[in-house]
Amino acid sequence: MDSPLLQTPGAVPADAPDQEVAAHYGEPSQEQRALADGTAFADRSNRGVVRVSGPDRLSWLHSLLSQHLDGLKPFEPTEALLLGPNGHIEHHLFLVDDGEAVWIHVEPGASASLAEFLDRMRFMLRVEVEDVSGSYAVITTPAGEDDSGALAWPDVAGTVTRVVPRGDFPQDLRPAGLWAYEALRIAEHRPRFGVDTDHRTIPHEAGYVETAVHLNKGCYRGQETVARVHNLGRPPRRLVFLHLDGSVDRLPAPGDPVEIPGGRTVGFAGSAARHHELGPIALALVKRNVPVDAELLAGGVAAAQEVIVSPETGANAQINLRRRPA
Repeated sequence: MDSPLLQTPGAVPADAPDQEVAAHYGEPSQEQRALADGTAFADRSNRGVVRVSGPDRLSWLHSLLSQHLDGLKPFEPTEALLLGPNGHIEHHLFLVDDGEAVWIHVEPGASASLAEFLDRMRFMLRVEVEDVSGSYAVITTPAGEDDSGALAWPDVAGTVTRVVPRGDFPQDLRPAGLWAYEALRIAEHRPRFGVDTDHRTIPHEAGYVETAVHLNKGCYRGQETVARVHNLGRPPRRLVFLHLDGSVDRLPAPGDPVEIPGGRTVGFAGSAARHHELGPIALALVKRNVPVDAELLAGGVAAAQEVIVSPETGANAQINLRRRPA
């Protein structure tokens, strides 16, 4: 559903998948600075919200997701992935438990499919799954002293992302459009599922192993791929940060090809934005063997890369084979 803030004078709707919220309210650069300075909030109410209640909720989610959730303390925010059988990412979840239920927020349009999947997996366990996106929304605000007892996750530039009753916007802060939030997110090298990833992405490629995967927990769907890459292999691709040519008056679009000199495609562009200090920036997913100092073209825009995921990621097992004495 469209955010009521789209009726604010000067509001411009964002592009899909964020068309239900504002890209900006007429002053993109000032809004970005205000969000970074703690004097604005970002409306992200197009994100989906799922609530999982019942006494078995944590152990059950622990068995399904990539994160260690059994015994999660109330109001301790975390992230997790729902993986496919071959380890490809199907959902990126932000979770917090309030002592009675786990609250989850996910990408726009993803809450219904997530809730449907979870509902099918309940079997005889004491859990209830609800898609509550119609009643609750996601906003990003300055961090506060009371965040430890709230449905809140630490986020970009000293902000927190909260789940609040739908339409409950701060009255003492100016609204900042999604362009402002996205620029700060990209600058902090945080990938966005479905924009900076595709249907083949595995956790190591996008750096999710650092934030959303527990490497020493019990079995879950897709774990075999995670363990194999972590111990024995290398991910085929890696996430990079791009400093784009500021003399060009456009940004690459998500999905645009990333090429090396000579025209060979080595990946695709993801999120892109104009940062108030760094200028035009982007994230991209490229082949692991692309040299880290190679100049790139992202959607035809010249770009210098900065390593986020090292080409040496994975293959952590130390295997020493000894010959038997003759």
